[in-house]
Amino acid sequence: MNEISQVVKVGIADMNIVKPPCVIRTSGLGSCVGVVIYDATNCIAGMVHVMLPDSSLTKGGTINIAKFADTGIEALINLIVKAGGSRQLLKAKMAGGAQMFQFTSGNELMRIGPRNVEAVKSELDKFNIKIVAEDTGGNSGRTIEFNPCNTELTIRTVNQGVSIL
Repeated sequence: MNEISQVVKVGIADMNIVKPPCVIRTSGLGSCVGVVIYDATNCIAGMVHVMLPDSSLTKGGTINIAKFADTGIEALINLIVKAGGSRQLLKAKMAGGAQMFQFTSGNELMRIGPRNVEAVKSELDKFNIKIVAEDTGGNSGRTIEFNPCNTELTIRTVNQGVSIL
């Protein structure tokens, strides 16, 4: 059994990569989506904590690329490849995208969680990265942890316990 030596934490609108014996974790996934992209052959994984679907709505100069699906996915892929991952071997797992609040207006802009999930899927598809597992939607927050040794994504869902994808 591999010994886990360190947990690398990914904050909100943040990203990072790991190799064994480290695992990578993010918490506070409500409407946000935690996306894990990994190369199982080369034992390297990355995670991005996506807050919003599209960077085109931002005003002003510098943006945090990890904050958005359309910029964060590509940046994470590039980090993984730069660290030794193979673009052709990349796969993805994802969790989050809950609808945390109920709105009576039905305004599309208020569907942040579902829109984040759609945007992440669209970006992964654009880069030909297969989603092998997901736990998205609902109305509960999540914490996720990914182990690049066994490619298990552990999901702790508020009031629902733990599951492994």
